[in-house]
Order: sequence, then C-alpha cells, then structure tokens
Amino acid sequence: MTDKAIITEPLHFRSKPTEQMQKSARDFYETVRTRRTVREFSDNPVPREVIENCLRSAGTAPSGANRQPWHFSVVSDPDLKRKIRVGAEAEEREFYTSRAPQDWLDALAPLGTDANKPFLETAPYLIIIFGEKFSRDQNKAKLKNYYVSESVGIATGVLITALHTAGLATLTHTPAPMKFLNELVGRPPSEKPYMILVTGFPAEGSTVPVIGRKSLEDIASFL
Repeated sequence: MTDKAIITEPLHFRSKPTEQMQKSARDFYETVRTRRTVREFSDNPVPREVIENCLRSAGTAPSGANRQPWHFSVVSDPDLKRKIRVGAEAEEREFYTSRAPQDWLDALAPLGTDANKPFLETAPYLIIIFGEKFSRDQNKAKLKNYYVSESVGIATGVLITALHTAGLATLTHTPAPMKFLNELVGRPPSEKPYMILVTGFPAEGSTVPVIGRKSLEDIASFL
C-alpha cells in the first residue's frame, strides 16, 4: 500500500468512423512499406528541427513504469563522426575476420555488407541510442529502470518510422562491442549503447537488395 496520490488527467482520444480507420490504416501501411535500409548516403544537410521533432515522437513511446530509459546522442560534428567511424570499423574488422560464425557471414553476404562504413562520415546525422539502467528522482536518488531493452526498442521503432515519414532514410548500425561510443559522446558507463541510427538522404542512384516480406499469415494469427 502507498498513500502517494496518483495525479490523472482526461484521456485525449478521438474515435474515428470505421471507414476512416480503415483508410488511415491502409495509408499508413502504404507509407511504411516503402521504408528501406540504405547504406549509401548523401551529405546534403537535414534541418535540425526535423530531427528534433522525430526525437520528440520517439519520446512518446511507452516504457516500463514510465521511466523513459533512453538517451539519444545526436552527432553531426565531422571530427566526431570520423572518430566514431574509426572505432566502429575496428570492431567490424574483428567481427568479419574472427568473431562472426560462418552461418552469420553467409546470411549477411546477399546484403553486401563488410567492415567499411563510409556512411558514418557521409550522413549528416548519427543518432546513438542508449539505454539507461537507472534514473534519478528530483532528489538525485537512484531509481531502477524496468524493461529497458523493450522500452528502448519500442522508442527506436517509433523514431525510425518518424524519420521515414518525414522523408529521410536510415540505417541501423550495431558494431559490437559498442562501449567505445560512451567515451566518444560523453555518456556514463551505466548506459548501454544499443545502436547507431545513421540518418539522412540516400545518395543519388542508391540501390537496395531485392527482398521480400513475410505475409500477414506468416507473421500473425487471429484466435
């Protein structure tokens, strides 16, 4: 039991007629189905306001106990991007030459990936996503965060979708291990880097692998 009062407010929810719901769902699907991961980026600048509003969207994601256990380090400085590339490529070379099992390398082969990551310098923004193991209350006391991986994953999905909807391309890049990122961007050791979200416009003439998507019947069941 606790005598701490829970402050509430009216739920701002607006119902839609069935036809409008169906159209909204179809339109959203048609928008997100065109999202593709790209590995060739233009260096054309992106307005910071676009990134800020997409991050605000990510910050609306649900989280365990509403702790919002995420931090987004947005890197645009060329020197820092260069350092991140150097650190990431060092880890990637180890991955491709000694860490990765052959079946993983075989799975990656059709995608054409290797240890060279020029997009880390070319793209205008690198958004480094961290998960926070704990938070601080208003008195600076430590509070445990719950479902950190799940919460950060949901927020990342919202962010990727927001960026795509805004007209930008992204690439999820996960060099492993990623602890070098904490030092480079000044985040504490208690935060776990989850990925680098490379963000910008695709380079002119970019191509992507021909892939398929699982059908609705393959990914969902209605019981």
